Amino acid sequence: MPPLRGAKRRRKAALEKKAAAAAMAAAAAGEPPADWWDAFCMRMSGTLSYIEDALRFESVFKMPRRAFDYVCNLVKDEMMVRSSSYTFLDGTMLCLEDRVAIALRRLNSGGSLVTVGSSVGVNHSTVSLITWRFIEAMEERASHHLRWPDSSEMEKIKSKFEKIHGLPNCCGVVDTTHITMCLSSAEPNCKVWLDQEKNYSMVLQAVVDLDTRFTDIVTGWPGSMKESSILHSSGLFKLCEKGERLNGSKLKVSDGSEIGEYLIGDSGYPLLPWLLTPYQEKDLTESSAEFNSRHSAARTVAPRTLAKFKDTWKFLQGEMWRPDKHKLPRIIHVCCLLHNIIIDLQETATDEARAWSSDHDAKYRQQVCQLADENGVRLRDKLSQHLISR
Repeated sequence: MPPLRGAKRRRKAALEKKAAAAAMAAAAAGEPPADWWDAFCMRMSGTLSYIEDALRFESVFKMPRRAFDYVCNLVKDEMMVRSSSYTFLDGTMLCLEDRVAIALRRLNSGGSLVTVGSSVGVNHSTVSLITWRFIEAMEERASHHLRWPDSSEMEKIKSKFEKIHGLPNCCGVVDTTHITMCLSSAEPNCKVWLDQEKNYSMVLQAVVDLDTRFTDIVTGWPGSMKESSILHSSGLFKLCEKGERLNGSKLKVSDGSEIGEYLIGDSGYPLLPWLLTPYQEKDLTESSAEFNSRHSAARTVAPRTLAKFKDTWKFLQGEMWRPDKHKLPRIIHVCCLLHNIIIDLQETATDEARAWSSDHDAKYRQQVCQLADENGVRLRDKLSQHLISR
């Protein structure tokens, strides 16, 4: 989509702010009437057991009731534009909660349109239309939940990386994952989507903080591209290279030199002044071994977050997807927004990511990039020495 400019951008920001404020107020005020959830449970075809209500709700929608209420209020204007257009098979009109519930079930169950429709008592075409309207509404109203942190937010992120992993001035972890797709025999010329493991896939690159939030994403690139190529093609790379990101406070080390803000990534990325990768040599010095140890411990938050993300939004596991460079990136983006909303509305911080496997790209081999910027090499060495000198 083209960038928004001038008055249009201001109108969009004002609408987002107004919708978010109303959604937060409604979510804080309490749950919607219990009879909606009871009625929806009655329509679900054998997917619920008689367990505690809050757990039942989260098992179906992969989010707590408070987050669900917030999402409903966020998208209600767009979702109810054609209020009488969508009905259950018995003719009952779908309310706002019904529509959001159906869209979430489509995204988190991984079921086909027919499966999701039959499970809640609507036509499969209704599931399709409602899901896409929900995607558009989330793009319009929820984009503020995924943005680059401001300076005060970044200071908190850096403080957490230093406190937990001993990596001062670290601003996040960058990683990629493959969203696999099917390719029909009628589409023999789409080899660009064929990745190194002979799967057809689209790549999601994400920057993750220690709260498992996405602070930057880029998607839409075909699976045949390497991590390093996707990085170089991203807005993140361009902004960091121009000094428009990772340009906050610097760390002064013992020799008087300074280390700027940086991200960390695995060996599939190039070593840059603002992106530090592990030492790849076999015989490591004490300082480089210490750096690699801390780097490895801190980096695990990204693969674990991506593993949880893909397990929650099973729609992205690819059994029904054809290579569509327009729709699939938008759906991935909305799933990332939902991921962040759930975290943003948590009443207490959790350490849930530690419980998840880091195998978000099962059977994919680790990529290795040998590119190393001289300033990146020098900065990594200075940081490694700083770590052991303390």
